Amino acid sequence: MRVIFAGTPEFARVALERLHASGFTVPLVLTQPDRPAGRGMKLQASAVKQFAQEHGMAVAQPRSLRLDGKYPQDAQAAQMAIAQAHADAMVVAAYGLILPQWVLDAPRLGCLNIHASLLPRWRGAAPIHRAIEAGDSETGVTVMQMDAGLVD
Repeated sequence: MRVIFAGTPEFARVALERLHASGFTVPLVLTQPDRPAGRGMKLQASAVKQFAQEHGMAVAQPRSLRLDGKYPQDAQAAQMAIAQAHADAMVVAAYGLILPQWVLDAPRLGCLNIHASLLPRWRGAAPIHRAIEAGDSETGVTVMQMDAGLVD
């Protein structure tokens, strides 16, 4: 099965590692663009990009996936890469961009999202940090099939 992966931080890298170790073909990895980090503010690749490159996976780093947005050329390049991947499915984990409908429609079997909380509590960014700050004694992970729109 051909699975596109989209994610950025260490949490997502673990999911990509498990997909790869399970024998899935990952023809394309989407991750956030490299960002300045550390004392010297040098460009730093995401944990997902580092893993993908170490394992010879194609990587795309669009700033946006909105064809009518601020970076339409990035979205168009990503659209071409996604189409050329001929994916059966897509797995998303802490990617950082909202996926437009054209992305959700691209894989033959659809898209799954791995979210680091028991939804709907702590939907959105940084759910692990928010659970710790709130003193939650229990948390978990939600895996859901994606469709248009955000979690209510």
